[in-house]
Amino acid sequence: MHTRPFGRTGAQVSEVGFGCASWWGRADFSEQAAIALVRQALDGGVTLFDTGASYSQGAAEARLGRALAGRDLDGVIVATKAGTDFRDGRIVRDFSPDGIEASIARSRERLGLDTLPLLQLHGPAQAEIGAPLMERLEQLRARGWFRWLGLNSFDAGVLAWAAGAPAFEAIMLDYNVLRPGRAALVAQAAANGKAVLAGMPLAMGHAGLQVLKLRAPRDLWYAARGLVRHRREVREGARFGFLRRLPGWSAAQAALGWVLADERVACAVAGTTRQQHLAELIAVSGRRLPEEVLARISAAQSRLPPH
Repeated sequence: MHTRPFGRTGAQVSEVGFGCASWWGRADFSEQAAIALVRQALDGGVTLFDTGASYSQGAAEARLGRALAGRDLDGVIVATKAGTDFRDGRIVRDFSPDGIEASIARSRERLGLDTLPLLQLHGPAQAEIGAPLMERLEQLRARGWFRWLGLNSFDAGVLAWAAGAPAFEAIMLDYNVLRPGRAALVAQAAANGKAVLAGMPLAMGHAGLQVLKLRAPRDLWYAARGLVRHRREVREGARFGFLRRLPGWSAAQAALGWVLADERVACAVAGTTRQQHLAELIAVSGRRLPEEVLARISAAQSRLPPH
């Protein structure tokens, strides 16, 4: 596994990370299989595992904690998120200083970590990131509750603000072949020394038309979510059908390879519930898409409507 600088922190990180969320963390998915995936990722050189307090109906953090228990975590960056949680059957938001402190305390317990390597604010509005919250976060950092502070958002304005804010060491944003417009934010964050984490690097599988590949209940779940939340991306993914026909590359590998071709990205965080798929993603590390393929991707992207 190739590594890249984790911003200006002095740490190195695997260029492929593992996302611990969605079906991976749900009770419907075997815990034995979920843990096996984490251990396969560790054995493959993955050093960043991303999760969140609200993921998988609130079950993902604790499952990741159990998967990592007893493993050597030297050099491993466990990233989680605060500001959203899952309570009483729904996701709730709380960016108050007390709410964030309570969330971090729960995350430390669930993950079995005294110090969270990376804590990310999860989708805040800029107005929610006031001086009282930032002061509390610095107090908790000083106590050793977390090492680095990041922010995860889909809001371009919030991301641009965080990219220039000295308090943040990392920025996580949605960056993939269907969302090339994020490149400007990637450049801004990297220029300011932030570790850039690319979320959704496989474009939710839509470049490979995964919504049409139904093999198990998890596939129906992901397909239904894609058709409800990402109907536009499902349509746009059809423009990238050529990625399914590349010699020596699967569509998922090509999508990941496009993200990793941007050297300003520290780590591309992908999730999966299949060991073969994980092995394919790990195998992308160190490979480079042919220039003619990158040119075809660029041409297809030029025909995408503004996101």
